[in-house]
Amino acid sequence: MKLASLKGGRDGRLVVVSRDLTRATEASTIAPTLQAALDSWDQVAAPLADLAESLEHEAVPSFRFHEHDAAAPLPRAYQWLDGSAYVNHVELVRKARGAELPASFWTDPLMYQGTSDSNLGARDAVPVASEEYGIDCEAEIAVITGDIPAGADAATCIAAIRLVVLVNDVSLRNLIPGELAKGFGFLQSKPPTAFSPVALTPDELGPAWSGGKLALPLLTSINGRMLGCPEAGEEMTFDFGTLLAHAAKTRPLGAGTILGSGTVSNRDPDGSPGRPVAEGGRGYSCLAEQRMVETIRDGAVRTPFLRFGDIVRIEMKDRKGHSLFGAIENRIEPQLLAGGGR
Repeated sequence: MKLASLKGGRDGRLVVVSRDLTRATEASTIAPTLQAALDSWDQVAAPLADLAESLEHEAVPSFRFHEHDAAAPLPRAYQWLDGSAYVNHVELVRKARGAELPASFWTDPLMYQGTSDSNLGARDAVPVASEEYGIDCEAEIAVITGDIPAGADAATCIAAIRLVVLVNDVSLRNLIPGELAKGFGFLQSKPPTAFSPVALTPDELGPAWSGGKLALPLLTSINGRMLGCPEAGEEMTFDFGTLLAHAAKTRPLGAGTILGSGTVSNRDPDGSPGRPVAEGGRGYSCLAEQRMVETIRDGAVRTPFLRFGDIVRIEMKDRKGHSLFGAIENRIEPQLLAGGGR
Protein backbone atom coordinates (compact mmCIF):
# COMPACT_ATOMS: atom_id res chain seq x y z
CA MET A 1 0.00 0.00 0.00
CA LYS A 2 0.93 3.64 -0.40
CA LEU A 3 0.63 6.12 2.47
CA ALA A 4 1.03 9.89 2.63
CA SER A 5 0.70 12.69 5.16
CA LEU A 6 -1.26 15.69 3.95
CA LYS A 7 -0.21 19.07 5.29
CA GLY A 8 -2.09 20.25 8.35
CA GLY A 9 -0.89 20.31 11.94
CA ARG A 10 2.66 19.49 12.95
CA ASP A 11 2.41 15.79 12.08
CA GLY A 12 0.15 15.89 9.04
CA ARG A 13 -2.99 13.87 8.31
CA LEU A 14 -2.67 10.23 7.27
CA VAL A 15 -4.19 9.16 3.95
CA VAL A 16 -4.01 6.06 1.79
CA VAL A 17 -3.03 6.77 -1.83
CA SER A 18 -3.97 4.79 -4.93
CA ARG A 19 -1.30 2.83 -6.78
CA ASP A 20 -1.40 5.28 -9.71
CA LEU A 21 -0.98 8.22 -7.28
CA THR A 22 -4.12 9.97 -8.53
CA ARG A 23 -6.55 9.48 -5.62
CA ALA A 24 -6.49 9.25 -1.85
CA THR A 25 -8.83 8.42 1.00
CA GLU A 26 -8.83 9.46 4.64
CA ALA A 27 -7.34 6.99 7.11
CA SER A 28 -8.15 8.92 10.29
CA THR A 29 -10.60 6.32 11.56
CA ILE A 30 -7.67 3.86 11.65
CA ALA A 31 -4.80 6.19 12.63
CA PRO A 32 -4.70 10.00 12.63
CA THR A 33 -1.03 10.26 11.68
CA LEU A 34 1.65 8.04 10.21
CA GLN A 35 3.54 8.04 13.49
CA ALA A 36 0.40 6.80 15.27
CA ALA A 37 0.12 4.03 12.68
CA LEU A 38 3.75 3.02 13.19
CA ASP A 39 3.29 2.97 16.96
CA SER A 40 0.50 0.38 16.59
CA TRP A 41 1.47 -1.25 13.30
CA ASP A 42 0.46 -4.79 14.22
CA GLN A 43 -3.08 -3.58 14.87
CA VAL A 44 -3.51 -1.12 11.99
CA ALA A 45 -1.53 -2.62 9.07
CA ALA A 46 -4.32 -4.99 8.01
CA PRO A 47 -7.11 -2.37 8.21
CA LEU A 48 -4.95 0.09 6.24
CA ALA A 49 -4.27 -2.58 3.60
CA ASP A 50 -8.01 -3.29 3.37
CA LEU A 51 -8.67 0.42 2.94
CA ALA A 52 -6.05 0.56 0.18
CA GLU A 53 -7.74 -2.32 -1.63
CA SER A 54 -11.14 -0.65 -1.27
CA LEU A 55 -9.65 2.52 -2.74
CA GLU A 56 -8.42 0.61 -5.79
CA HIS A 57 -11.96 -0.74 -6.32
CA GLU A 58 -13.52 2.71 -5.77
CA ALA A 59 -15.48 1.28 -2.85
CA VAL A 60 -14.69 4.15 -0.44
CA PRO A 61 -14.97 7.93 -0.74
CA SER A 62 -11.87 9.43 -2.32
CA PHE A 63 -10.46 12.73 -3.52
CA ARG A 64 -7.83 13.86 -6.00
CA PHE A 65 -4.31 13.41 -4.64
CA HIS A 66 -1.97 16.31 -5.33
CA GLU A 67 1.68 15.76 -4.51
CA HIS A 68 2.20 19.40 -3.57
CA ASP A 69 -0.34 18.94 -0.74
CA ALA A 70 1.81 16.26 0.86
CA ALA A 71 4.11 16.91 3.77
CA ALA A 72 7.00 14.55 4.41
CA PRO A 73 5.47 11.16 5.32
CA LEU A 74 6.83 11.87 8.81
CA PRO A 75 6.93 15.68 9.07
CA ARG A 76 8.89 15.24 12.28
CA ALA A 77 10.47 11.95 13.19
CA TYR A 78 12.06 10.56 16.32
CA GLN A 79 15.24 9.76 14.42
CA TRP A 80 16.89 10.30 11.03
CA LEU A 81 20.02 8.27 10.38
CA ASP A 82 21.96 8.29 7.14
CA GLY A 83 24.29 5.49 6.13
CA SER A 84 26.97 4.87 3.55
CA ALA A 85 25.69 1.91 1.57
CA TYR A 86 27.35 3.06 -1.68
CA VAL A 87 31.04 3.15 -0.85
CA ASN A 88 31.87 4.39 -4.35
CA HIS A 89 30.15 7.66 -3.46
CA VAL A 90 32.01 7.96 -0.17
CA GLU A 91 35.33 7.37 -1.90
CA LEU A 92 34.70 10.04 -4.52
CA VAL A 93 33.53 12.79 -2.16
CA ARG A 94 36.42 12.10 0.23
CA LYS A 95 38.84 12.47 -2.68
CA ALA A 96 37.20 15.82 -3.40
CA ARG A 97 38.34 17.12 -0.03
CA GLY A 98 41.71 15.36 -0.08
CA ALA A 99 40.83 12.58 2.36
CA GLU A 100 41.72 8.92 1.87
CA LEU A 101 39.15 6.14 2.22
CA PRO A 102 39.95 3.83 5.15
CA ALA A 103 39.77 0.13 4.21
CA SER A 104 37.29 -0.41 7.07
CA PHE A 105 34.64 1.57 5.17
CA TRP A 106 34.07 -1.52 2.98
CA THR A 107 33.17 -3.64 6.01
CA ASP A 108 31.92 -1.20 8.66
CA PRO A 109 29.20 1.27 7.58
CA LEU A 110 29.70 4.98 8.00
CA MET A 111 26.64 6.63 9.58
CA TYR A 112 25.55 9.92 11.10
CA GLN A 113 22.42 11.23 12.82
CA GLY A 114 20.83 14.29 11.21
CA THR A 115 17.99 16.67 11.92
CA SER A 116 14.54 15.06 11.99
CA ASP A 117 12.28 17.63 13.65
CA SER A 118 11.69 19.70 10.49
CA ASN A 119 11.50 17.28 7.56
CA LEU A 120 10.60 18.90 4.24
CA GLY A 121 7.78 17.86 1.93
CA ALA A 122 8.42 16.79 -1.63
CA ARG A 123 7.44 20.14 -3.15
CA ASP A 124 8.71 22.38 -0.34
CA ALA A 125 11.44 24.92 -0.99
CA VAL A 126 14.90 24.20 0.40
CA PRO A 127 15.95 27.36 2.27
CA VAL A 128 19.68 28.08 2.50
CA ALA A 129 21.28 31.25 3.84
CA SER A 130 24.07 31.50 1.25
CA GLU A 131 25.09 30.01 -2.07
CA GLU A 132 28.64 30.15 -0.73
CA TYR A 133 27.84 27.16 1.47
CA GLY A 134 28.13 24.87 -1.58
CA ILE A 135 24.54 23.61 -1.89
CA ASP A 136 24.22 20.04 -3.14
CA CYS A 137 21.44 17.48 -3.51
CA GLU A 138 21.85 13.82 -2.61
CA ALA A 139 19.31 11.37 -4.03
CA GLU A 140 18.77 8.40 -1.74
CA ILE A 141 16.42 5.64 -0.69
CA ALA A 142 15.35 5.38 2.94
CA VAL A 143 13.34 3.01 5.10
CA ILE A 144 11.02 3.73 8.01
CA THR A 145 11.00 1.14 10.77
CA GLY A 146 8.93 -0.25 13.57
CA ASP A 147 10.52 -0.86 16.96
CA ILE A 148 13.92 -2.58 16.78
CA PRO A 149 15.58 -3.87 19.97
CA ALA A 150 19.19 -3.12 20.78
CA GLY A 151 21.53 -5.72 19.36
CA ALA A 152 19.07 -6.93 16.71
CA ASP A 153 20.58 -8.86 13.80
CA ALA A 154 20.10 -7.97 10.13
CA ALA A 155 17.22 -10.41 9.59
CA THR A 156 15.30 -8.98 12.54
CA CYS A 157 15.93 -5.47 11.24
CA ILE A 158 14.69 -6.26 7.72
CA ALA A 159 11.49 -7.69 9.21
CA ALA A 160 10.98 -4.40 11.07
CA ILE A 161 11.02 -2.27 7.89
CA ARG A 162 7.53 -0.85 7.49
CA LEU A 163 7.89 1.65 4.65
CA VAL A 164 10.26 2.78 1.90
CA VAL A 165 10.68 6.40 0.74
CA LEU A 166 12.91 8.55 -1.47
CA VAL A 167 15.11 11.29 -0.05
CA ASN A 168 16.81 14.51 -1.05
CA ASP A 169 19.52 14.69 1.61
CA VAL A 170 20.67 18.28 1.19
CA SER A 171 24.37 18.89 1.90
CA LEU A 172 26.28 22.13 2.29
CA ARG A 173 29.59 20.93 0.87
CA ASN A 174 31.71 23.95 1.71
CA LEU A 175 30.83 23.67 5.41
CA ILE A 176 31.62 19.95 5.68
CA PRO A 177 35.45 20.01 5.77
CA GLY A 178 35.59 22.47 8.65
CA GLU A 179 33.03 20.55 10.68
CA LEU A 180 34.65 17.16 10.15
CA ALA A 181 38.05 18.60 11.01
CA LYS A 182 36.72 19.13 14.54
CA GLY A 183 36.34 15.35 14.82
CA PHE A 184 32.73 15.44 15.96
CA GLY A 185 30.59 15.01 12.82
CA PHE A 186 28.00 16.94 10.81
CA LEU A 187 25.75 19.65 12.18
CA GLN A 188 25.55 22.94 10.26
CA SER A 189 26.42 21.24 6.96
CA LYS A 190 23.28 19.05 7.08
CA PRO A 191 20.08 21.16 6.95
CA PRO A 192 16.56 19.61 6.83
CA THR A 193 15.98 16.70 4.46
CA ALA A 194 13.18 16.41 1.89
CA PHE A 195 11.14 13.24 1.38
CA SER A 196 8.97 11.76 -1.36
CA PRO A 197 5.23 12.54 -1.20
CA VAL A 198 4.35 8.87 -0.75
CA ALA A 199 5.77 6.02 1.34
CA LEU A 200 5.39 2.41 0.16
CA THR A 201 5.21 -0.84 2.05
CA PRO A 202 7.97 -3.14 0.78
CA ASP A 203 5.45 -5.60 -0.74
CA GLU A 204 4.21 -2.81 -3.01
CA LEU A 205 7.60 -2.88 -4.76
CA GLY A 206 7.23 -6.52 -5.82
CA PRO A 207 10.39 -8.30 -6.99
CA ALA A 208 12.30 -5.00 -7.10
CA TRP A 209 12.56 -5.27 -3.29
CA SER A 210 14.72 -8.20 -2.23
CA GLY A 211 17.28 -8.82 0.47
CA GLY A 212 16.93 -5.35 1.91
CA LYS A 213 17.72 -3.66 -1.41
CA LEU A 214 15.61 -1.83 -4.01
CA ALA A 215 16.69 -2.75 -7.53
CA LEU A 216 15.44 0.10 -9.73
CA PRO A 217 17.02 3.23 -11.24
CA LEU A 218 16.89 6.42 -9.18
CA LEU A 219 16.35 9.45 -11.40
CA THR A 220 17.73 12.89 -10.54
CA SER A 221 17.51 16.04 -12.64
CA ILE A 222 18.38 19.69 -12.09
CA ASN A 223 16.34 22.31 -13.95
CA GLY A 224 15.01 19.58 -16.21
CA ARG A 225 18.45 18.26 -17.18
CA MET A 226 19.23 14.69 -16.16
CA LEU A 227 21.99 14.41 -13.58
CA GLY A 228 21.82 10.68 -13.00
CA CYS A 229 19.93 7.41 -13.28
CA PRO A 230 22.04 4.88 -11.31
CA GLU A 231 20.69 1.45 -10.47
CA ALA A 232 19.97 1.46 -6.73
CA GLY A 233 20.30 -2.31 -6.33
CA GLU A 234 23.80 -2.47 -7.77
CA GLU A 235 26.94 -1.67 -5.77
CA MET A 236 24.95 -1.30 -2.56
CA THR A 237 27.69 -2.58 -0.28
CA PHE A 238 25.46 -2.66 2.81
CA ASP A 239 21.78 -3.64 2.54
CA PHE A 240 19.22 -2.00 4.82
CA GLY A 241 19.24 -4.92 7.26
CA THR A 242 22.98 -4.50 7.75
CA LEU A 243 22.67 -0.72 8.10
CA LEU A 244 19.90 -1.01 10.69
CA ALA A 245 21.78 -3.67 12.65
CA HIS A 246 24.78 -1.32 12.72
CA ALA A 247 22.59 1.48 14.10
CA ALA A 248 21.00 -0.82 16.68
CA LYS A 249 24.27 -2.34 17.94
CA THR A 250 24.15 -0.53 21.29
CA ARG A 251 20.70 1.09 21.40
CA PRO A 252 17.09 0.38 20.44
CA LEU A 253 15.51 2.12 17.46
CA GLY A 254 12.01 3.42 18.07
CA ALA A 255 9.09 3.05 15.68
CA GLY A 256 9.34 5.87 13.16
CA THR A 257 13.12 5.75 12.82
CA ILE A 258 14.15 6.74 9.27
CA LEU A 259 17.39 5.35 7.89
CA GLY A 260 18.84 6.47 4.57
CA SER A 261 21.01 4.49 2.19
CA GLY A 262 23.43 7.29 1.44
CA THR A 263 23.78 8.70 -2.06
CA VAL A 264 23.06 6.09 -4.74
CA SER A 265 26.16 5.65 -6.86
CA ASN A 266 27.44 3.40 -9.67
CA ARG A 267 30.84 2.91 -11.25
CA ASP A 268 31.29 2.30 -14.94
CA PRO A 269 31.45 -1.38 -15.97
CA ASP A 270 35.27 -1.16 -16.21
CA GLY A 271 35.46 -0.02 -12.59
CA SER A 272 36.24 3.62 -13.35
CA PRO A 273 34.13 6.46 -11.93
CA GLY A 274 30.74 6.72 -13.62
CA ARG A 275 30.36 8.75 -16.79
CA PRO A 276 27.89 11.64 -17.18
CA VAL A 277 24.49 10.83 -18.67
CA ALA A 278 25.35 12.96 -21.72
CA GLU A 279 28.20 10.53 -22.47
CA GLY A 280 26.06 7.43 -22.18
CA GLY A 281 26.76 6.77 -18.50
CA ARG A 282 24.39 6.52 -15.57
CA GLY A 283 25.50 9.85 -14.19
CA TYR A 284 25.34 10.85 -10.55
CA SER A 285 22.95 11.38 -7.64
CA CYS A 286 24.80 14.44 -6.36
CA LEU A 287 26.89 17.24 -7.82
CA ALA A 288 29.91 16.43 -5.67
CA GLU A 289 30.45 13.19 -7.60
CA GLN A 290 30.18 14.91 -10.96
CA ARG A 291 32.65 17.59 -9.84
CA MET A 292 35.11 14.96 -8.60
CA VAL A 293 34.91 13.01 -11.86
CA GLU A 294 35.57 16.24 -13.76
CA THR A 295 38.63 16.82 -11.60
CA ILE A 296 39.92 13.29 -12.21
CA ARG A 297 39.32 13.39 -15.95
CA ASP A 298 39.92 17.04 -16.85
CA GLY A 299 41.98 18.41 -13.99
CA ALA A 300 39.37 21.05 -13.13
CA VAL A 301 35.78 21.40 -11.89
CA ARG A 302 33.27 22.72 -14.44
CA THR A 303 29.96 22.10 -12.68
CA PRO A 304 28.87 24.61 -10.03
CA PHE A 305 26.93 23.70 -6.92
CA LEU A 306 23.24 24.60 -6.74
CA ARG A 307 22.16 28.23 -6.92
CA PHE A 308 19.03 30.02 -5.78
CA GLY A 309 16.19 29.23 -8.17
CA ASP A 310 17.53 25.80 -9.18
CA ILE A 311 15.01 22.96 -9.02
CA VAL A 312 16.04 19.43 -8.02
CA ARG A 313 13.75 16.57 -9.07
CA ILE A 314 14.14 13.02 -7.73
CA GLU A 315 11.90 10.14 -8.79
CA MET A 316 11.83 6.36 -9.18
CA LYS A 317 9.77 4.51 -11.77
CA ASP A 318 8.98 0.83 -12.16
CA ARG A 319 10.15 -1.09 -15.22
CA LYS A 320 6.97 -0.02 -17.04
CA GLY A 321 7.67 3.65 -16.46
CA HIS A 322 5.13 4.29 -13.69
CA SER A 323 6.13 6.62 -10.87
CA LEU A 324 6.22 4.73 -7.58
CA PHE A 325 6.70 7.34 -4.85
CA GLY A 326 5.71 10.48 -6.68
CA ALA A 327 8.40 13.08 -7.30
CA ILE A 328 10.53 15.19 -5.00
CA GLU A 329 10.80 18.61 -6.63
CA ASN A 330 12.59 21.13 -4.44
CA ARG A 331 13.45 24.71 -5.38
CA ILE A 332 16.53 26.21 -3.72
CA GLU A 333 15.59 29.54 -2.13
CA PRO A 334 17.28 32.15 0.09
CA GLN A 335 16.68 31.54 3.77
CA LEU A 336 15.17 34.35 5.81
CA LEU A 337 17.04 34.43 9.09
CA ALA A 338 15.84 35.72 12.44
CA GLY A 339 15.55 39.49 12.27
CA GLY A 340 14.56 39.45 8.60
CA GLY A 341 18.06 39.13 7.13
CA ARG A 342 19.55 36.49 4.86
